[in-house]
Amino acid sequence: MPQRLTAALLVLLLLCRPAAAAELDGARLAWPWALPFAGILLTIATGPLLFKRIWHHHYGKFALAWGAATLLPLALWHGWPAAAAAFIHAALAEYLSFIVLLFALYVVAGGILVTGNLRGTPLVNTVLLAFGTLIASVVGTTGAAMILIRPLLRANEHRPSNAHVVVFFIFLVCNIGGALSPLGDPPLFIGFLRGVDFFWTTQHLWGQTLAVSVAVLAIFVAFDVVLSRREGAAGNGADINLQVHGLINLLLIALIIAAILGSAIWKPGIVFDIYGTDVELQNLLRDGVLVLIALLSLWLTPDEHREANGFSFEPIREVAILFAAIFVCIIPVLAMLQAGPDGPFASLLAAVTTPDGQPRNVMYFWLTGALSGFLDNAPTYLVFFGLAGGDAERLMTTLAPTLAAISMGAVYMGALTYIGNAPNFMVYAIATERGVPMPGFFGYIVWSVVILGPVFVVLSLLGV
Repeated sequence: MPQRLTAALLVLLLLCRPAAAAELDGARLAWPWALPFAGILLTIATGPLLFKRIWHHHYGKFALAWGAATLLPLALWHGWPAAAAAFIHAALAEYLSFIVLLFALYVVAGGILVTGNLRGTPLVNTVLLAFGTLIASVVGTTGAAMILIRPLLRANEHRPSNAHVVVFFIFLVCNIGGALSPLGDPPLFIGFLRGVDFFWTTQHLWGQTLAVSVAVLAIFVAFDVVLSRREGAAGNGADINLQVHGLINLLLIALIIAAILGSAIWKPGIVFDIYGTDVELQNLLRDGVLVLIALLSLWLTPDEHREANGFSFEPIREVAILFAAIFVCIIPVLAMLQAGPDGPFASLLAAVTTPDGQPRNVMYFWLTGALSGFLDNAPTYLVFFGLAGGDAERLMTTLAPTLAAISMGAVYMGALTYIGNAPNFMVYAIATERGVPMPGFFGYIVWSVVILGPVFVVLSLLGV
């Protein structure tokens, strides 16, 4: 049924004449147009927790309902051509490349299997967390989490207290470690699609990311050493015997990086106008290559490797459906943000701007971060990117501290809750299934506020 409704909606939109299409004027929109966006984010946040069974079977219908609640009123109030143009722009200019990269990284990382014997001493746990943090910006936070969470759980299954290891794993591997490249975390790839250079975050955030990672890792070491000594496990030593299978996927990850860099460097100037949206040839080829790489991974990796990793397509399918709705629901929100002081979000703009028009970078950091933790960091990044003007060239130069604050807030504070970043809840579910007594939703927030809060305050005081 949802597929039929979606097809009917697409037909109605595409029957409109392109010549009649016009951009949405955000100054003419009012704040109620943001309700579907708030609705889809709140549904995603509460669905898996409050009505898990219903959500699991019907999340696609929820997504379709919120998407329709955005597009149909837009078509009725502003005309089908304007709604169609906005929808096609969101689909082709934003969503398609975003989900193709996530799909490629998810499939390729799912073919890397780490096996062997590890004993979860403070030293071994620290090495695993540090390694996961290091590779998160290369294979993505989801990829790094799926590669390492099961070896980490096996290493610590003998310990009476092991939930803290998973909590710090979510902090570091699922979030903070992904701050150095568009491959690392979805919000940064959205920035890349918006024109931010591939290595911009590497150049501008490496110092802050290193400092935050070392601080959080140091807290973990102190915590784990104390618990290990109480358990009498500190002197047992570590039995290290690791094997990595599916090494062909490391080469495929290198090809993913090459494809993305190639699309940023090679600009033939060939552009296809699809209902008012410019689609560049290099981006089409990049997305095609990424899909091909994912298919190669499926073909070249033995099925038993993915089975041992518990690999399935359901998580990426859920992400694809939900983010399709998010990218549709955010259409009027972005239009209103682009209206600046003339739009309905003028008060939000005033909160992050000084009276003389300069950005308050600390406010950008904390507002982006707080909303990323309780909603989702990718659309939150997109909102504040737009609030800061949406001009990638200016944000990378004149407003570089502002872009850095938005990027750090979105990535680092995605760790504040289980729902701030996609791999957080996936790791929570895997750990709970393995019998780890993980803290509940609010219990985890206490952990994150107590551990991460002071680190972020110090980062703010030092100058975001």
